[in-house]
Parts: sequence; C-alpha cells; structure tokens
Amino acid sequence: MTKIKVMTVFGTRPEAIKMAPLVLKLKDNPNFDEVTVVSAQHREMLDQVLQIFKIIPDYDFDIMKQNQTLEEITAKVMIDLAKVIKQENPDLVLVHGDTTTSFAASLASFYEQTTIGHVEAGLRTWQKYSPFPEEMNRQMTDDLADLYFAPTKLSKANLLQENHPAKNIFITGNTAIDALEQTIQQDYHHEVLDTVNPDHKIILVTMHRRENQGEPMKRVFRVMKQVVDSHPDVEIIYPVHLSPRVQEAAHEILDNDPRIHLIAPLDVVDFHNLAKRSYFIMTDSGGVQEEAPSLNKPVLVLRDTTERPEGVKAGTLKLVGTEVSKVKSAMLDLLENQASYEEMANAQNPYGDGHAAERILADILYYFSKQKGQRPIDFG
Repeated sequence: MTKIKVMTVFGTRPEAIKMAPLVLKLKDNPNFDEVTVVSAQHREMLDQVLQIFKIIPDYDFDIMKQNQTLEEITAKVMIDLAKVIKQENPDLVLVHGDTTTSFAASLASFYEQTTIGHVEAGLRTWQKYSPFPEEMNRQMTDDLADLYFAPTKLSKANLLQENHPAKNIFITGNTAIDALEQTIQQDYHHEVLDTVNPDHKIILVTMHRRENQGEPMKRVFRVMKQVVDSHPDVEIIYPVHLSPRVQEAAHEILDNDPRIHLIAPLDVVDFHNLAKRSYFIMTDSGGVQEEAPSLNKPVLVLRDTTERPEGVKAGTLKLVGTEVSKVKSAMLDLLENQASYEEMANAQNPYGDGHAAERILADILYYFSKQKGQRPIDFG
C-alpha cells in the first residue's frame, strides 16, 4: 500500500505538546510517511517540548526574533512553508489549533492546493477579538481546511453551524490528554517544591494573554497576594511568561512574599507534574483548561470568554475573568468551601480519554480510502 505523506506543522509550545503524540504515532505507523515542520514561533519553549518527546524536525524555519509582529510571523511562515510543500509534495498538511503559525501554514497549503487537516478544529468564542488573535486564527483555519478533527461534540456542532461538510468532521477527543498520560511521573520532584510547605495548599498560576496584560493582570496579581496573605496555609507557584510586560507586572506586585514563588517557565513534564500536586489552578491558557480536569484539579479561568465551554458546563472550569470581586470570591470558595471544591475536582473531564491521536490516524486512513469498512467511531 502506498504510504500517505503527512506533513505536521507547528511553532509554539502549546502546539508542540498537543501535536507530539500525533507525530510519534504517525512515525510508528507503517501506513504513513511523516514530515515534521516547525516555525519556531516560540524558540526556547518549543525546543523544550521537542527534546522531551525526542522529536527532531525535518524542517526548522527558526523565525522567532525579538518583538516580532503577527504580520512578520504570517509572511515568514507562508513563504518558507510554500517552498517545503513544493519540495515534499505531501498528501496532507496537519496544523493545530489557533496560532498564527497554524493560520499561515493553512493559507500557504491552500495556495499550493494541498489537503489541510485541522487538529482541535471548531473551538469558538464567537467574539472576534477574544482571544486575540486566536479566535480569528482558528475560524480562518477552519475555512481553509478539508479535514476537521474536532475534540468534542460541541466543536463539531460549531463547524456544522458554519456549513462545513459533516462527512469530513471527526470527533476525536483532545490530544492534550494523550500527552498528559505520557508525562506524569509518580516520583517527580522539582526544586520549587523544596521551598513549599508540604502541608500547604498550592495554587498553580499561568497568565500571559495579550488581552490580560496591563491593568487586568495587575488586578489579578493583587487579589492573589491578598488571598495568600490572609490564608497562612496557601502558597502560589507562578511560572512567569517571558513576555517583558508579564515579567514586569509579576515582579512589581508579587515579589518579596515568601509564599509566592515566581519561577522560570516550565517544560511540559514539569508543568503537568506540578499541576498534579496543586490544589487548584488559575489560568488564562487554553490547554490547561483541558489538562487539569484529567488530574481532578479545579480551574479558575482568568478570561471573560472561553472557547472550551464544555468544561464550564461539566463543572471542571469556572469562568472568572479579571475583576477583583469575582476572582477573589472564586478563590475563597475553593479554599474555604470543601463541597464546592469536591464538586469541581470530581467533575468528569469532557475533553478526552488519551486516545485522540489513534482516532486521528484512523480518520485519515478512512478519508484517503486506505481503511476499509465503516467510518471510525467518534469519541464520546
């Protein structure tokens, strides 16, 4: 049987985490010839993930530069990827999620009339600038795609609402859960844990999004400090994003508190294992909203909207935004109300079961008529 040549394209740390299980499955499957392309939209953080999963890219555009703009990322990825597509002539280009790399790669693939598969398709807030630029990146990527790997029933419904063809939409679960199952270690240790009282409750924090930078972020930091200062058994671990604006705000407000630990950004193994040891998580990230429920950790989402409302409906997530009263109330409820905590911690994860990559491979084989029989069964 002729192999299907699949080109996977990604450029940021979150993409790499979620695409890694898929890349490894493609490389191990004799039905596929896999070509890995990275833009390195995020250089250092991307390299950490590649090293952990032992993935060596076939092509590395190395586009990251200081103060890079969205326009520069888009143009560079399109120009470089078009050359690689002409050289490799893949049957399918796989992109992930909502990054500028994914949108630019999709547009380049479209211009080269190459079939496009979108992993984590169909997520929506339906608000153009929330989050920015991710919401429009994913919508425009779906407009260009031919194959849709939707993580949930709701994401499939969003795609159907936009008149994408039902026969090309497959519900797979999220590959983030696949990655999580490969990274959790029972005997894990990180040096920051040496500075934390083992009897204390750890709140793990991530916060970096453009729309939160500035005063919204500072409001949240002030609330965090107030809650820690009023609760002697609570500590915060915050891996601070490398963005200068995030660094400045975090150190201005959170420095010099012995129970607030500002540390360097974590690789995926460190983050997943610290998440496992936390009491709950506060984040404006997307992927964390999917990962934490598998670890039975409540998540306070520091955004006004989420493209992952399934978690809100299931009770694993609470959308709290950045307003002082709402953030503080949600933190105190989890710290002081055991029933509220247990309800969120034990809610069922709607995002996956650790077999998303396997489903995606089966769906690709079905699409290219390499797998006889009935259409593969959807997740859920």
